[in-house]
Amino acid sequence: MPAIHDLATRSAPFLAYLEQWHNSLPEVELATIVGNTPERVVICSIDMINGFCKEGPLAGPRVGALIEPVVRLFNRAYELGVRAFILTQDTHDPATPEFAAYPPHCVAGTAESETIRELTELPFADQITVIEKNSLSSHLGTRFDAWIAEHPQIDTFVLVGDCTDLCVYTAAMHLRLEANALNLKRRVIVAANAVDTFDTPVNVARELGIYAHDGDLHHVLFLHHMAQNGVEVANLK
Repeated sequence: MPAIHDLATRSAPFLAYLEQWHNSLPEVELATIVGNTPERVVICSIDMINGFCKEGPLAGPRVGALIEPVVRLFNRAYELGVRAFILTQDTHDPATPEFAAYPPHCVAGTAESETIRELTELPFADQITVIEKNSLSSHLGTRFDAWIAEHPQIDTFVLVGDCTDLCVYTAAMHLRLEANALNLKRRVIVAANAVDTFDTPVNVARELGIYAHDGDLHHVLFLHHMAQNGVEVANLK
C-alpha cells in the first residue's frame, strides 16, 4: 500500500461531514423505544465502574461525566416498565494479555473493578445483572450470550457507557452482526449522549511513548461506523 500523504487536508471534507452528521443526530424518546412492550427491552451499561469513572490509570473526566446521563436513563427505563438491566464490566485477571496494550486496571477484587456507587444505590439495584469480562469484549469468555439465550423475548438492546470506540463498539457490533448472521429480528441502539471515550493528546503520547487518542474524533468516527453497519445511533431522552 502506498504511503498516505497530507491526510489532514484530504480528509477535511469528510471531517466536516462527520461533524455535521454527529450534530444532527436524532433525539429519540426512550418511551418510543420501549412502547407497550418493556419486557422486550434491556439496558446494557458497559464499564461504568470506578476504574474508568473515578480512579485509576484509565479514569478520566469525559467518562466520569457519563454517570449522570446513565443513571438518568436507568431511572427512566425503570419508570417505563423495563426490568432487564445488564452491567458488563472489566474484572481483569492480573495476568490478562490486555495489560500489554493498556496499563493494569480494574483487576478483580480491587475498588477499580467495582460498579459505581450511583448505580449500586439505585432502588432497583437488586434487579441488575452484573457480567464480568476480562477483555474489551462483553461477549467473549463471558456469560452474556447465555443470558441472552435465557431471555428470548428480548429483542431491543440499548447501550450506554464507555468507551465508544472500544467496549461499546465491540458490544454493539457483536449484537448487530450476530443478528445479521442468524437472521434475528433485533434492534441495537447506542445512546450517543450516554457514551464517550478518552483523550490522550499527541504531546502526552509522545512524552510517555504510547499511542495518541483524540477523544472527539474517535467518539464520532466510531458512532458513525456503528450507524453505517445498522446500529441505531441517537440521543435518548
